[in-house]
Order: sequence, then C-alpha cells, then structure tokens
Amino acid sequence: MDKMRNLKWFVLFSALALVFAFAIAGCEKQTEPTTPDEPVTDEPVVEEVSGPIKIGLAAPMSGDAAAYGEIIRNGAMMKIEEINEAGGINGRMLELVIGDERCDPKEAAAVGQNFASNEEIVAVLGHVCSSATLAAIPYYDEAGLPAISPTATNVEVGPSSEYMFRNVFTDDFQGRFMAKYAKEVLGVEKVGVFHENNDYAIGLKEAFVAAAEEIGLEVVGIEAYVADTVDFAPQLSKFKELAPDAIFIAGYYQQGGLILAQAETLGLDVSFLGADGLNNPELINIAKDAAEGFLASSPLVYEVAGDEAQAFKDAFEEKYGLTPDWMAANAYDAIGMIAVAIEECGADREAIKECLAAMTDEETGYLGIAGITVFDENGDCSKPVFVSEVKDGEFIAAEKQMLE
Repeated sequence: MDKMRNLKWFVLFSALALVFAFAIAGCEKQTEPTTPDEPVTDEPVVEEVSGPIKIGLAAPMSGDAAAYGEIIRNGAMMKIEEINEAGGINGRMLELVIGDERCDPKEAAAVGQNFASNEEIVAVLGHVCSSATLAAIPYYDEAGLPAISPTATNVEVGPSSEYMFRNVFTDDFQGRFMAKYAKEVLGVEKVGVFHENNDYAIGLKEAFVAAAEEIGLEVVGIEAYVADTVDFAPQLSKFKELAPDAIFIAGYYQQGGLILAQAETLGLDVSFLGADGLNNPELINIAKDAAEGFLASSPLVYEVAGDEAQAFKDAFEEKYGLTPDWMAANAYDAIGMIAVAIEECGADREAIKECLAAMTDEETGYLGIAGITVFDENGDCSKPVFVSEVKDGEFIAAEKQMLE
C-alpha cells in the first residue's frame, strides 16, 4: 500500500517537473542560429550618415537690399561648387538653404528661428545687415547654431553670442579710420555727417564723430534720414549752407546713390566719402555720373589683394556677368571657414563652433582670398581698411591708401 502511494507521488512530481521545465523554456528569448558569415558581436551598430551637409544663407534676396543678397549668394555658391566638384567633405556634398530676410529685423528673426529649429542645418552664413543680424542672434544662441556674418559690422554683433562670428571689421574701427583718412589724406578741415537711423549707421556716425573730435576735424553738422527716404533736398540744403569740405555718409547704397545724385542737382560741390555699406556697384547705377570720385572704406580691394583674389574676381565676372565687391569675397571665404571646421571637427553644430573659436592666430587661422582671418574671444576679427574710389564708372583702389 505504502509502495503504491509512493509510486503515485513520484509520478505526480515528475509530471509537474516536466511542465515547469517546458514553461521556463517557453519564456526564454529565442535566437536565430548564427553562421560563420554573421559573427556575433557586442559592438554597437553605427549608422553611416549620408546626404548633403546643409548650410543656411540668411540674406536679403528681395527688397531694397537685394543687390547685397545676390552678390553674397554668388560668392558663397562659387566656394560650395568648388568643394562639391572636388568630392565634397568626406564624400558628402554641401547644400545652401536660403532664407530671405530682406535686411529687416522682423524677417531676420523669422529666418533665424526657422534655421535654428531645422536640425539638418549645421551652420549659417549671415546675416548681412547689422540690425537683422542682432535680431536673429538670440535664436542661434539658444539652439547652439554657429553663424558667420561676412558683412555685419555693428560692435554689438560679436559679443552678443559665443556662436556668432564675423570675418569683417567693426564700425568703431572703420568709422574712426575714415575720419583720419579725411583729415590726414584728403586734407579735410570741415566735415558734415549724414547717416541713416539704424544700428549700422549710428555706430559709424558715433565712431566717426568721436575720432574727428580727437584729431581736430571740425564736424559742422549732423543730419539723419530713415530707410525709405527718397527726397534728401532738405538736409542737403542745410549742408550747402554750412559749406563743409566733405560729407561722410553712413548708410547703404540705395540711399547713398540718391544722395549723390541729388547733391549734384543742388550744386553741392563737396567731396563725398562713406563706409563699406555704400561700396556696391548698385550705388553707381543709381547715382550715374554723380558717383564719380566717391570714396568708400572696404575690407578688400582686388587690385592690391593678390593673385588669388584677382583670379576669383575674373572667375566671378565670367560666371555671373557681374563685378564682385568685397562682400562676395567675404562670403566665399566664410564658406571656406565653415567647410574647414566641418572637415576637421565634424558636421555637428557644437563641434563647428569649437573649431571656429580655435582659429585664434596665424597658425590656426583661415587663409582666404581676403587675407588671413583669426577670431578673438568675441568672434570678431582684425582686418585692415582699404579705400575704394569710383573712377570711370566702377569701384577701384583709391590712389592713396592709409594702411595701419
């Protein structure tokens, strides 16, 4: 009896053990058998990144300042096409994503926000006008998106963000330079100052006037205008009464061309000089013969910039049928700097910023057609100021330079 009872218990326990064993086996993860062609590894799978590397271009492609945008886009595209034709960067092509900001702060803020939120964009070329640049910077700063402006010269641009760089001098530097040029090179004793009411022009005006006071250049009058002004006769008439030897214009080419033309109509026979925002072929198209003899500061004049700069000028004219100004050269070089940063540090926003910030001396700086660019702690650079003159209907190097 006991033996029978023990046998029953043994059978029962054996059955339960088998059920339990099958249950555990069913819960275990099933794996596919491996073959010699599919080795097992614990290494993480790294997906290879492909497709174009996207760079944003924030510039005025329409509106009054469209001539700036066109020439900057063309300069940038020349460099991008050179890089892509040579195989790109690590096999990936560069692609320019254009944002039309019309040199308007509101439009620029919208473009900046769009670029910042587009994770495919790893860097930005722009903005162009200083007020537009300042409006977009907060979005780039928040998103950690590096940007290089080839043209924005207001002193506040660089210190506003660690992600903002520029390969052009600042307004305080060129404004003071032009006051000294007027006094020491042109022999001007009395000068009038005519400026637009925006961040760029006000900064220039303040620097020019401060330097004039220091060197004994008498400022006989200061007049202002707004961006959409088309009739400058009231202010020019005041200047005619004050009889300065010269008038310094701080503004952009659209209004500058009208000022020169209307000054000639009024019989205001004085020398006119201005800053880099006026150094554009469109000023000549607007002012016609009244532009002859006009002087403007410039980060670059091709006649004295070397063989590579001259070769760029010739290639640009052949490709686009336009004479490039200094903005085209700076855009070309800015794309080159971004490309070097991508190649050396990777197509990553933070890595590009760090790579640009490391360009701090002649050894680590970028040598382009506009000379060597190195950045200080604010992302600013030191560049010499050249002077261009309108002669026979085009901007050329002024006969007298004052390189410091």
